[in-house]
Amino acid sequence: MAPYRIRQYEDGDYEAVCTMFGHGVMEHAPAAFIYMLKRLRAQLHFLGLFLAVLAASRSLLVSLLALLLALTGGWFCSWCIWTDYVQQSLRNDLLDIRRTYLEAADSCLWVAGAEGAVVGAVGAVLPEFPSERGHALELKRMSVEREHRGRGITRALCRTVIRFAQERGYSAVVLSTSMVHYSAQQLYESMGFRRVSQRSPSLLASFLSHVAAVAQASRLGTYPGEGI
Repeated sequence: MAPYRIRQYEDGDYEAVCTMFGHGVMEHAPAAFIYMLKRLRAQLHFLGLFLAVLAASRSLLVSLLALLLALTGGWFCSWCIWTDYVQQSLRNDLLDIRRTYLEAADSCLWVAGAEGAVVGAVGAVLPEFPSERGHALELKRMSVEREHRGRGITRALCRTVIRFAQERGYSAVVLSTSMVHYSAQQLYESMGFRRVSQRSPSLLASFLSHVAAVAQASRLGTYPGEGI
């Protein structure tokens, strides 16, 4: 493969960045559904439904069909959580990338280019939580095309954000990642990030109690130079 080059975002990159972000996020849906199925609470709900329908209908076929419908509903809920997250992002910071990342103070967005196309992106902004402002920047919208992963692009983009924070006098970088995105967690932790808290980024997830954990995010932070 051709070498990649990291540069600052340009307006012509907009469509590629948004499309890549959406595809990357939706890759989590299957893993999120499987994660939900492994939770004891979800298993008990599905078992209870199966037994209740079996007792009421006295038909194994009807009970299995009810279970299948419930599983389909669970998959749909998981898909909706991630779709909702993508749409919220496209309506918020990704609606006007130049204003959010290039014109705002201590913010930027970079892309990784290879073979004439944008294959990766990452942004840096002031943190969402007031307690983190003044000493940390937040790494956001990390995404790398599937066929270009494993080439060190994610690490290079991450280091770009860390250097950016260092140059502006910040002592830390924080980020959020899905709790089902295990490869991302391992990569960030290998670079010196540490898990500090968990939260649910979606209002929809808070209503789907047995699915909510799927959309929880791990808050991680690192001090530049630590493990880099």
